[in-house]
Amino acid sequence: MRIDGRNITDEVILKNSIFKIGHVFSVSGLEIKIQIDKRKNSSHLLYKGELIKNISVGGYLKIAKGFSFIVVKIVGEYIKEDKLFNSEYSKQENKIDRILIAQLLGYIENGEFEKGIKELPLLDNSCFLLDKNEYRLIHKFVKDENDMPIKIGTLAYERDQEIEIGINNLFASHIGIFGNTGSGKSYTLAKLYRELFLKLNQNKEFNKNAKFLLIDFNGEYNHEDAIIDNKEIYNLNTRKDEGDDKIQLTENDLLDVELISIMSSATEKTQKPFIDRSIRLYKSVLNSNTNSNVHFRRLLIKWFKRAIRISDKTRGDLLIDYFISLVPEQYDEDGLVIDLKQDIRWSTDNNGYYFHNSEGTCVFNQNPNYETFVTKTILYNVIKDLEISENIISAIIQFMYLQLIMDVLESRAQNEHIAPAIGKLRSFQKDFDKVISTNSKRNNLFHKSNFIVLNFDKVNLKIKKMLPLLICYKVYEEHKKELKKGGKSLNIIVDEAHNILSYSSQRESDTWKDYRLETFEEIIKEGRKFGVFLTIASQRPSDISPTIISQLHNYFVHRLVNERDIESMGKTISFLDKVSHEALPILSTGSCVFTGVAAQIPVIIQIDKIDKKNEPDNKTINLLKNWKII
Repeated sequence: MRIDGRNITDEVILKNSIFKIGHVFSVSGLEIKIQIDKRKNSSHLLYKGELIKNISVGGYLKIAKGFSFIVVKIVGEYIKEDKLFNSEYSKQENKIDRILIAQLLGYIENGEFEKGIKELPLLDNSCFLLDKNEYRLIHKFVKDENDMPIKIGTLAYERDQEIEIGINNLFASHIGIFGNTGSGKSYTLAKLYRELFLKLNQNKEFNKNAKFLLIDFNGEYNHEDAIIDNKEIYNLNTRKDEGDDKIQLTENDLLDVELISIMSSATEKTQKPFIDRSIRLYKSVLNSNTNSNVHFRRLLIKWFKRAIRISDKTRGDLLIDYFISLVPEQYDEDGLVIDLKQDIRWSTDNNGYYFHNSEGTCVFNQNPNYETFVTKTILYNVIKDLEISENIISAIIQFMYLQLIMDVLESRAQNEHIAPAIGKLRSFQKDFDKVISTNSKRNNLFHKSNFIVLNFDKVNLKIKKMLPLLICYKVYEEHKKELKKGGKSLNIIVDEAHNILSYSSQRESDTWKDYRLETFEEIIKEGRKFGVFLTIASQRPSDISPTIISQLHNYFVHRLVNERDIESMGKTISFLDKVSHEALPILSTGSCVFTGVAAQIPVIIQIDKIDKKNEPDNKTINLLKNWKII
């Protein structure tokens, strides 16, 4: 057979004479050393009038072992002097041998590159540069015919080589995007999901079965066109007396001991068991055969009658104050607050409370007909008409006061141990009610769009810490129930994830940390089989639980300069090679190391641009423009 007047054998000989650059001279475990031919030490080689880039650190070679081709990556090089060099017959530069240190990547078989080790090379096996087709093979990350590719960028050092990733391989996995501020991590996050929606947004089944929840702590994705335009945005706000948007939750979402304990900063051994008793009391009243409000008032009246006969003034004053805290403030016709205990006074002589008005006087703990006078007190007449609050947090506070009254009278609890938890919950409720509503029957976040953005930019720290956990846990549990219907998926995206996934912060209680671990570590360990996948982006990967980072499947690592962050990447990402790891501090903006199950090999890529209107709002301001100097 002839090509252009030449035998095909001549073509092979010509190609091999140029592309063969050395041979294996050492195999030590998985480390391979290659000695480069002295004639192949230039930066470029010439083949058919075309300049070919010669091998260097970070490049790839193939090693011919019989009819097998083993692919390696160059991770280092050094030189050694040829001790047998004869200066009479050779040039001085020829006494230097160039040695490459290579790492095994995979092998080429049946026209495809396969990742992994099939066999090791032998000494003196020939080593070749990759041709264009072979170079494309090892960067071909979409092999499954049933998968769909999306282009996310190009190789940073070979801009002609496009990088495509399979939608299923990437989005049916847990993704980590890391990098210092200004390195391009939020842009990468936006690019990935922008490309996904460009590819599938017109597909009805995709819009029906795929759900995306983005937790946005800095307000970068809350403008109309960020990533996509047909999304629903909840702009949460605790800085106003009345918040902007509110998330709809049900009673069951909030009736959780762990959650209420976090809200009230409850201690583990004293306050948390008390909260558990209060919630059980609330549930028993609501589930009783009697009307719940009637049942609630009966309990209040029963324990009020008992409290008002107490002979201990200190405990009695506390109990009366608890009852007053249970009821809303009352006002007279002039708009002044009524003193609800003005007709209940303490008698030192009789060591008890007494009632006095124009109809008579009664010492409650000495008069057998005391109940007649109890019903005449102002506080009793407010209590007898009290109803369980429709606001679930307010209702829990009511039952916490009732449970505390019962415990104090039964000598099962002390005020100073329990009351602070109620006070903290009341304080927390003011902000909680600005962002949460439990009055609506609709509690599905995804009723308008399959892409939801929760903007926490204007909420205080406590809400910012607690609410994302609650929402993520809620949608995760709901999705597990929906999975029985089949075909559903949920992608939870957390930008600036260190806000809630930090394991080193000392500001949170152990209860909060346990709740967080239970939520996100369950999602990342078990979520995949339920069709729930997590994407996290952070500028401080060293602050995030190593358990979470080590369970990620795909990584986009932008520039990192902090030593602890770089070290954490090396320890937790098994896919990261030495060259990619050492490149992390010097990556340019928009470049990142991409590695994981969706990539056959670690590569440094330049993320493609997206339309300006779809970019996240995170650009560094131009001071000179702001100052109107330019």
